[in-house]
Amino acid sequence: MHNVRISIPSFRSEDNPMEKGYTVFKIEVLMNGRQHTVEKRYSEFHNLHKILKKSIKLPEIPSKHVRNWVPKVLEQRRHGLELYLQTIIMENEVLPKIFLDFLNIRHFPSLPKTESCGSFEMESEESSKLTHQPTMIYQRDPYLLPSTHDTFSNVVIEGVIHGIFYPDLQPR
Repeated sequence: MHNVRISIPSFRSEDNPMEKGYTVFKIEVLMNGRQHTVEKRYSEFHNLHKILKKSIKLPEIPSKHVRNWVPKVLEQRRHGLELYLQTIIMENEVLPKIFLDFLNIRHFPSLPKTESCGSFEMESEESSKLTHQPTMIYQRDPYLLPSTHDTFSNVVIEGVIHGIFYPDLQPR
C-alpha cells in the first residue's frame, strides 16, 4: 500500500471571456506527513485517464458530459473524481510517473518500485530505485563552530558544547 492520501475537498467555477466556463477541482495530496494542493480541470482528469488506461488497471471515471451545472451535480462529480484517484492508488502496486506528475509528486522514496522514467513499460526493481549525489559538503560544521572571522564567540554554543562534552570544566 502506498503512503499517499488524496482528497478533493472543494471545487470552484471559473468564468473566462475567451472560452466557456469550467470547474476547477482542488486536490489535497498528503505524502509522508507533507501536504500540498493541486488544482485540475475535469479535462485534465479525462486526458490522464486516456493515457493511463493503456498501462494500468483503472476504475470508471465520472461521465465527461454533465447536463446540469448545479452544485449538487458538481458535488457528485467531485466525489466521483476523489474515489477515482483513491482507487488508482489502492489498486495499483506501481504508479506511473505521469500519475505522480499529475499530483505534483516528484519522487516516491518510500516506494522503490515506482517508475522513475517517463515510459509505461515495467522496469526492473534495480533500475527504478532513486539515486542521488551529494550537492554540497562542509569542511567544518557551520553550526557548531563560529567562523574564524567572528570577533564575538557564540556563548550559547560554547556553553552547550562544554556542558555536553566537558561537564567538569568550569566556564571562562
